[in-house]
Amino acid sequence: EGLLKPVELQCLTWYVYFADSEQSTGSDTEVLAERTSCSFGSHSDLTSGGSGPQPPPPSSMEEIQVELQCADLWKRFHDIGTEMIITKAGRRMFPAMRVKITGLDPHQQYYIAMDIVPVDNKRYRYVYHSSKWMVAGNADSPVPPRVYIHPDSLASGDTWMRQVVSFDKLKLTNNELDDQGHIILHSMHKYQPRVHVIRKDFSSDLSPTKPVPSGDGVKTFNFPETVFTTVTAYQNQQVKLCAFKLLLCGVFIKPLVCFLCL
Repeated sequence: EGLLKPVELQCLTWYVYFADSEQSTGSDTEVLAERTSCSFGSHSDLTSGGSGPQPPPPSSMEEIQVELQCADLWKRFHDIGTEMIITKAGRRMFPAMRVKITGLDPHQQYYIAMDIVPVDNKRYRYVYHSSKWMVAGNADSPVPPRVYIHPDSLASGDTWMRQVVSFDKLKLTNNELDDQGHIILHSMHKYQPRVHVIRKDFSSDLSPTKPVPSGDGVKTFNFPETVFTTVTAYQNQQVKLCAFKLLLCGVFIKPLVCFLCL
């Protein structure tokens, strides 16, 4: 007659009915348990004593993804040539950078930071009769490096993934002697914002006045549609009109309604 034998799996014991070969009419085994999410692994899983539930491995930096929020709005500006106003006292970005982060280890601690780097080594000027930006010469001398560390840092991966990460408090300035922590940029130059995810164990060199550290615990993201040209006043009237419409719509409260206004 058949014999019930316990078989140890990683998460529970299944009982397998081993039928006598003379009485077997089909498969040599008949499982006397309901199917669950568990499954047979290698042969060693069936012969070893089982090690019990294993915690999932921590998420690697390669799994981290950052999605730009209001990407359609950024693309709308990009298509006509985004301009970003900078002042001596500091001016907030418009539109502001907002991102959604996924793939973080919920239990790991991270810093989220942003810097803005030159696209090229050129200086530009706006030609009104053709409504285009043209190269006007070589770029000005490099400015001191600045990094904006998100004020919610340091936080767990779970905390970051449960919110939209907004950089709406970041300010841009053309004051090279700025001591307020604003991002220092030259006027009439093209720049690319970058978002950095920095694991706690790679943050020892993280500073608002130093370049972002590099290494396996740092992952950087940029979005081509967020490239902009710095100005002290809007040059392109289309950009000025779009910005004005957004302000009228109340972009900070109703971004989707604002986009429909464009």
